[in-house]
Amino acid sequence: MMKRYPEAYTDYLLFFHAERDYFECHEVMEEFWKEHPGDERSKTYVALIQIAVGLYHDRRGNRAGSVKMLQSALKNAEPEHLASLGIDAAKLRQLLTDRLTRIPQSDHIYEDLNLPLADSELELWCMNESEKRGLVWQAPSRLDDDALTHKHTLRDRSDVIQERERQQQIRKEKGGTP
Repeated sequence: MMKRYPEAYTDYLLFFHAERDYFECHEVMEEFWKEHPGDERSKTYVALIQIAVGLYHDRRGNRAGSVKMLQSALKNAEPEHLASLGIDAAKLRQLLTDRLTRIPQSDHIYEDLNLPLADSELELWCMNESEKRGLVWQAPSRLDDDALTHKHTLRDRSDVIQERERQQQIRKEKGGTP
């Protein structure tokens, strides 16, 4: 029987490996992270968010954004908590380090990254669930799909902008930098 994982995490894995929708990975894990502020794996959830955002930027050609996110992910990814999520921490660290070495190179071409799952039952479940949904586990990104590649620019961001402005106003009122 497969170890029990948070549903948001398994959804993240399906978005990550089957749909290659890194924006949705970010959304689902960020919502879960916010709903569970006391979770001991909090920093590692942030790392997973950052990996998805880093790949999203890399796929779009935003190398600086990708490097920034992936470097932060390396700092936040706690090996014991990655292991508790069925991820091989050492392999993931190596994959991210290799990618960070390649991104700044002028001939860098985006390629997908697969999280190295150490839990074979989890991976089998994800493969089966992908198939049930008509998806292929670890299928390559559809680089010609603007709705996937530029998702953040195509959505309604008014609530995000309003919250950012509200936070800036709060900092300004407290005498901080906007």
